[in-house]
Amino acid sequence: MINPELTGILILLIGAALDSIIGDPHSMPHPVRFFGYLIHKSDNTLNYGRGRRTKGIIMALSLVIFVWLFFHIVNKILISETIPFIVFNSICFFFCISNRSLIKEGQKTESFLAKGDIEGAKKQLSTIVGRDTDNLNPGRIRMAILETISENLSDGVVAPLLYFTLGGIPLMMAYKMVNTLDSMVGYKNEKYSDFGWFSAKFDDLANYVPARLTALLIYLVTFKTSVLKFVLKYGRCHSSPNSGYPESAMAGVLDCRLGGPNYYGLKLLTKPYIGMNNRPLTHADICKGTRINSLVFIISLAIITIIKLI
Repeated sequence: MINPELTGILILLIGAALDSIIGDPHSMPHPVRFFGYLIHKSDNTLNYGRGRRTKGIIMALSLVIFVWLFFHIVNKILISETIPFIVFNSICFFFCISNRSLIKEGQKTESFLAKGDIEGAKKQLSTIVGRDTDNLNPGRIRMAILETISENLSDGVVAPLLYFTLGGIPLMMAYKMVNTLDSMVGYKNEKYSDFGWFSAKFDDLANYVPARLTALLIYLVTFKTSVLKFVLKYGRCHSSPNSGYPESAMAGVLDCRLGGPNYYGLKLLTKPYIGMNNRPLTHADICKGTRINSLVFIISLAIITIIKLI
C-alpha cells in the first residue's frame, strides 16, 4: 500500500533532482508542448466571429479540467503499483519545474556581457524575454535578466510547488495548463483581447498567492528588512497584479531599480519603476540573483518535506 506522505516526498525529491541535473528537456516529449498544441487547435477552431469571450472561457475551463482529470485518472490506475506510480509522478514533477533552466538561461546572457559581447547578450536575452532587445545597453540587459528570473521564480518554481503540495501532480499539471494558456492567448491585442481575456484572468488568480509567497521566501533566505519595505512600497507598481511582488523583493535585496519603460513589438510600454537607486547593475548582482533563486528553491523543498512529515 502506498504511503501518501512518504511517496509525495520521494516524488518531490526525485523530480527536483532531475531538474537540477538535466534542466528543461528540450529534446524530450513534453506535456506542455502538447498543452500548446491543444490551445493552438482550439484557437484556430474557436477564435472567430461572435461570442469570442464566451468561447475563450469555455476553452480555458475545458482544457484545465481535462488536464486535471487525465492525470487524476492515470494516478488512480497506478495507485496500487508503487514503483510505476513514483516514476510517472516524478517525471511529471520534473516537467513542471524550471528552476535550473531559468538560472542557466540568465547566466548564458550574463556570460556574453562578461566577455563584452553586447550583441550576443541581446540575442540570448531575446530567447527568454518578450521585450525588444536591440537597443538595450548592458545595464538594461542585466535589469531584464533580474526581472525575468525573479518573476519566473514565482510561476516556474514556487507556484508549481504550491499546487503540488495542495493537490499533487493533477493540480500541478492543471496549473501548467493555466500558465500555458496565458502565455499563448492572454494578450491585450485585437486578436486575443476577448478570446484570451479569461485565460489571462485565470492566470492572475492562479498566481496571486504564489507571487506573494515568492516575495516572502526571498525575504526568508536573505533576512533583509529592505525586502519587506520594497514589497510593501512597490509590489503593486506593475502592469501585472502579481509580477511586481517577486521583482520588488529582488530589487529590495539588491537595492537597485527595476522596471520602467520598454519596447514590445516596437511599441513603447510605460511601466513604473520598482526602486529608486538607479545604480549600474553588475555581474555580482546577477550572481546574487541566481543564488537567491537557488536558495528559494531549496528552502521551498525543505518546507514541503516538513509539511508532509508532520
